[in-house]
Amino acid sequence: MKLSQVKTTLNQLNTIAFQLPNGELVPNHFHVTEVGKVTKHFIDCGGVERKEEVVNFQLWNANDYDHRLHPERLLKIIELSQSKLAIEDLDIEVEYQAETIGKFGLDFNGTNFLLTAKQTDCLAKDSCGISEEKPQVQVSQLQSANDCAPGSGCC
Repeated sequence: MKLSQVKTTLNQLNTIAFQLPNGELVPNHFHVTEVGKVTKHFIDCGGVERKEEVVNFQLWNANDYDHRLHPERLLKIIELSQSKLAIEDLDIEVEYQAETIGKFGLDFNGTNFLLTAKQTDCLAKDSCGISEEKPQVQVSQLQSANDCAPGSGCC
């Protein structure tokens, strides 16, 4: 989800809720302790230099059970961060404390912001000799020869 999409969504909400990949909600007394731009400059295992930038939101739970972050307040924090840090319309990455700091993508389901699971990956599979996994197809899903007509594209 891009920063502009988050801002548009916040303008339409009365309350903010974040949902973890397991379906649990982040406690509603969370704080957004940081909004920033994170730049990652690195070399992948194939020797290619890369640079990635994301907007980072850090969510934190405090013992402040009366605290509720409202959409207009988060919008002000985002806009201040954009002006002070020259943040462009980048993808959002969310940090949230679990057993360790977890990094998540962000989506919206019409009600809640969804913290989506992120996975590591090799960015230089061709250089490493790692072949892409081929999708497994069940024989029952294949069309039979009798279903294939000339010009249908099945052959």
